[in-house]
Amino acid sequence: QVQLVESGGGLVQAGGSLRLSCAASGSFLSINDMGWYRQAPGKQRELVARITRGGNVDYADSVKGRFTISRDNAKNTVYLEMNSLKFEDTAVYYCNARILRTMLSGPNDYWGQGTQVTVSS
Repeated sequence: QVQLVESGGGLVQAGGSLRLSCAASGSFLSINDMGWYRQAPGKQRELVARITRGGNVDYADSVKGRFTISRDNAKNTVYLEMNSLKFEDTAVYYCNARILRTMLSGPNDYWGQGTQVTVSS
């Protein structure tokens, strides 16, 4: 069984900062891409940022220059540093990881339970 456990969400004033963490645990061979998605009320889930195992990153235009994604492969953990937060960043943030459990299973996507980020204006 594979689990992604997120932490670090909360309530912050506009202009403030938060750091999200997501740790993968369980039995698996390797983790490929990891990323963060978010879903605001009434909206579709959208990609925020993602990072390859080698460290290549990609960001949504709305967060470029404010958010930084990083990962620690030894700890199977991905981070999202969020600075200069805006009201419109308010959403549930989900961790995603493409994980290879066995050579026979092939890589599959796993999701965390979500963590609420609320930015007050």
